[in-house]
Formats: sequence, structure tokens, C-alpha cells
Amino acid sequence: MMVNRVELIEEGVNPLDSVEEMLCDNNWIYSRTDDNCLTVQVKGKTCNYQLSFLWQRNLSALQFTCKFIDLAVKPDNMAMAAASLIDMNEETWMGHFEISKGDLKPSYRQTCLMKGYSISDDNEYFEDLIDISLAHCERYYPVFHILSKESNANSENLSLALMETAGES
Repeated sequence: MMVNRVELIEEGVNPLDSVEEMLCDNNWIYSRTDDNCLTVQVKGKTCNYQLSFLWQRNLSALQFTCKFIDLAVKPDNMAMAAASLIDMNEETWMGHFEISKGDLKPSYRQTCLMKGYSISDDNEYFEDLIDISLAHCERYYPVFHILSKESNANSENLSLALMETAGES
């Protein structure tokens, strides 16, 4: 049964309820700190991520963040990181990469306007949101790995890490 999201929002239904249901279906352990915030940690191919969902009822918007748990950019690499973020974000259609000022951990973030969204039982919308975000993070993991592990990262290594490749090694 398809229900109009606008009607549900007006009735007080929160899209995080659907996210929670999808996470349960995948047997993922999550934390719902309040009605507007839900987090879960997942293991990617290259590292671990914290997925955060923040609901803003007054905007009918859901902010989604996929944060690298195990990586923090070295302070002396921030200038190179800023240049790399420009290159990565230029290639990204949805969302953007950023580095937190507090802990220097990179993340991929996007805000989804939910007005007019309709719920279905299979939660494909949220599964796609997570899959696309994790794919972007995995794609650019080598860049963030260099920025977090090497002192004074050089542009040659970063340009190689930014290159699109075919297949996996």
C-alpha cells in the first residue's frame, strides 16, 4: 500500500521509523537517541562507518551522514585535504564530502527533502541512500587513507588515489 509522505508527516509519522524498520530487517544494531536521531555502525569493504540519520520536521528534511570511523586527517594535511575535497565533490552528483573541524574525520553527507515522499514496505529509498553513500566512501577511501596516515601527503599520491579505476586489485 503506497501512502503519501506529506499525509504521514502531518499525522506525526517520522521517516526514521521506516529507517529503523529497514535496519531491523538487515539485523543491524542501531541507536535511536531520540525521535529525531538514529545512528548505526556498519563495516564497509575498507573500513568501518557510522551512519547518522537526523530528521528535521520543520523542513521536512532528512540529513544523512556516512562518517569514516577509523580515519582522521592529519592536521598538516588539511590544505591537501581541502584541494582533494574540491575534486571529489566536483565528481559527486548527490551529497558531498566534508571533514569535521572537531575530530578531522571525513564524512559523506546529503540532505533529502522528504515532502512528497511515499513509503513502501520494501524501504528501497533508504537502502539506495545507504548503498550510494557507502559506494562513494569506498571509492574515495584511498584519498582519506593517505591524508590520515602520511605526514605531509603529496599531490602525486593524491592524484593517483583520485583517479577512477576499472576493477579491483
